[in-house]
Amino acid sequence: MNEALELEVGHRVLEVGAGSGWHASTIAEIVAPTDTPKEKWGHVYTVEIVPELAELARKNIEKAGYGDRITIICGDGSTGCPEKAPYDRILVTAAAPDVPKALIDQLKNGGVLVIPVGGMHFYQTLVRVRKKDGKIAEENLGGVAFVPLTGKYGHRL
Repeated sequence: MNEALELEVGHRVLEVGAGSGWHASTIAEIVAPTDTPKEKWGHVYTVEIVPELAELARKNIEKAGYGDRITIICGDGSTGCPEKAPYDRILVTAAAPDVPKALIDQLKNGGVLVIPVGGMHFYQTLVRVRKKDGKIAEENLGGVAFVPLTGKYGHRL
């Protein structure tokens, strides 16, 4: 998924679904490597809807030394995080019924969004969305299986 995002040093990234914090840490390694001056670092904002997971991610990220490169937010990631937008890249780590417009709206021109789209328990497709000059292009990256995205633009459980 990181390769599909086409991450670069300095990118501002939104991750929807912090989980344990591991994936946000792999993104931080790419967008804010410690061998680069801090003023060139990017930043990862990761949103987790489950309070216990948000706290677990916070502890793991601090323990692993990424606290200065990752911000954990407890909330509904299906709506993104408009107060920190726009983002160069957005990664969603749970399957949505459709690509949420709220996330596309928070993506910079030239930005990339990677999201699993499909049913709660059936076949899902990993989709890469590119936003360029107000136009949206979607690319099918193949079949995947993820937990369902919950929240306003997620699946109704």
